[in-house]
Amino acid sequence: MLEKNYKKIIIALALLLVVSIGMSFKFYSDLDLLKNPEAAEQKEIASIVNKLGKLMELPQGETPTVATVTDPEKLKDQVFFVNSKVGDKVVVYEKSQKVILFRPSENKIIEVSPYNLPE
Repeated sequence: MLEKNYKKIIIALALLLVVSIGMSFKFYSDLDLLKNPEAAEQKEIASIVNKLGKLMELPQGETPTVATVTDPEKLKDQVFFVNSKVGDKVVVYEKSQKVILFRPSENKIIEVSPYNLPE
């Protein structure tokens, strides 16, 4: 009986050790991204482009600008943002003159529109 409890304790400690090591690596990588916000931004853009690229053809040879919708109520008067929600990503391809409203939480494209730069 004591031997079974001892084995359970050893297994629990081993699992705790594995989880601790995994969390340490995660926190270390997060800390590295906090030290270099540009790298974090590039990582986010790459992730969004990767997800969008699975849903539609994207312009090649161009890195988009990405913004996050934080207050959809302020944007409701613009047709493009009528169905936007907090957390949606606005992906702008300036050279290709294309703008995409993407909802990462649902992995869904909400809107696509041509984008004309003001002269």
